[in-house]
Amino acid sequence: MSLSVFAAADEVPNIALLASGGGQRAMVGLLESLVELDKAGLLDCILYLSGVSGSTWCMASLYQEPDWSTKLDTIKDKIIERLSGPEVSWTDAFAKLKKYYREKKFFSLTDVWAAMFVTSYVKEIDEQTLTDQWNEDSKDPFPIYTVIDKHCKQREEGDPWVEISPLEVGYSLTGAFVDSCNFGSQFHEGSKKNHQDEFDMLYLQAVCSSALADGHEIWKWIKDNLPKLRMKTEEGPHLLLLQSPFSEDPNSPPTDECCDLPPDLWERNLDELEGIDTSILDQSIQTTMTEDPNSPPIDKCYQLLMDLVDMNLADLEGIDTFALDQSIQRTMADITGEPPLLHLPGFKIQNMKKYTMDVINSIKDKIKAKEIYLVTHICSCLSQWVWGRNYNFLHNMTDEAVPTALQENETRDYIDAGLLNNSPYFSVLREKRSTDLIISLDFSEGDPFMTVRETAEMCKKLNVTFPEVNIPSEDLENPKDFYVFKGQNAPTVIHIPLFNVVNCGDKIDFWRKEYRTTNRPYSAEEITELMSVVISNNVEKLLEQIRAIAKAK
Repeated sequence: MSLSVFAAADEVPNIALLASGGGQRAMVGLLESLVELDKAGLLDCILYLSGVSGSTWCMASLYQEPDWSTKLDTIKDKIIERLSGPEVSWTDAFAKLKKYYREKKFFSLTDVWAAMFVTSYVKEIDEQTLTDQWNEDSKDPFPIYTVIDKHCKQREEGDPWVEISPLEVGYSLTGAFVDSCNFGSQFHEGSKKNHQDEFDMLYLQAVCSSALADGHEIWKWIKDNLPKLRMKTEEGPHLLLLQSPFSEDPNSPPTDECCDLPPDLWERNLDELEGIDTSILDQSIQTTMTEDPNSPPIDKCYQLLMDLVDMNLADLEGIDTFALDQSIQRTMADITGEPPLLHLPGFKIQNMKKYTMDVINSIKDKIKAKEIYLVTHICSCLSQWVWGRNYNFLHNMTDEAVPTALQENETRDYIDAGLLNNSPYFSVLREKRSTDLIISLDFSEGDPFMTVRETAEMCKKLNVTFPEVNIPSEDLENPKDFYVFKGQNAPTVIHIPLFNVVNCGDKIDFWRKEYRTTNRPYSAEEITELMSVVISNNVEKLLEQIRAIAKAK
């Protein structure tokens, strides 16, 4: 009523707010956009809030607080204070990484990205789940996180668009969904075989933002942090051997999945819990470990992994790898007891992925220290570039409505939707959502119109109703702050580029370079400066379009 928009209950327009990817600038940009909408009294009009990549970092922060939209100023201050504060400690981040490794059926680079990289931007480890965060009586917009199916994208078949909400997870175009609490569990022919706990919000933010990850940076991270793992190993080898990757319970007996641990180790652990002196058992454990012919010296494992990491980095940087190959072959021979495979000078590795996997496979069964074993698993994932692997809930379905391509594999890999389209249009174009107005906030790197143009092209191919998108040629390099696209029987689309001639003048390129998606985490001053260019001057234009849609409906 305060906005002078009058509509009967069944004629209220369904409005979706879309936030593109764009790293931390998308996170900060979305936060300030919501604040501006709230100030104008428009936030209550939003039915759906859907995000890609970096904008999902903002969404995850907001939905930690029930009914955040009713106290947004306070929530904003808390988020900015956290983003401006210290990073998650290395110890806590690595502990989280080990927890993923122990508890999950499929460990991938998404887990590494979550624990060691996403935490450096969002400055927290959020272990809530999506279903934890939602209440059916919530006053907030309904959240929709989006990713894509890697197999469908690569093969250009099936339905690549995957949406993740508190109620269901599934394929937007196909209409095949599973309850959110069961996503990741093992299914066969539509029946659940084995349950996997719902993944937490940190992992969800990571799978949504995996396009920001860079293989070179992850290899560098391993190189920088291997010395810390070595120190942990030297400080107490028994601590590295204490936990199976499948159990956190120190009282549980050894299992087939565990390393063959010395019997004294379990007794030592129990004695330590009861406050009993463990020095004699420590000495026995150290002797057993030293005498075990199947347990190579930690130094050798460490050196091999360092050389392997350096070799992958050198290969990425176009540097000769011959000397590193020779060192790796000699160290492998020391560990395995087999003769070294020494190549002639000038030899070049033709397939670094295969080379890396061959090295890892030759030693992984001999490694006893779990932290070192974890690093070999990460290297293996890196060489195969495995991201977001989970069970396929559509495996071997017999429903003709489900494309064959979605039924074939027992697992699917889910990755950042920005790798296909950096805005989550298809999550709100589902027929059942009956969306009347889409407000698209574009925080993308590069072409500020790519998301809306590509969506229009895709919709035409898929026979999905969407308005025609025509951009004046003079706007391509110097976008305005507000575009409206309309079409018959199609939702109205409002497109708002973050950096435009209205809020940046002739300094659009400066702002783009200053706030690249690959920049380090922002300081408090940079966050404040970025917020100064968000959509405050578009409130009246937005209200005009909402009134028009309400009247037409």
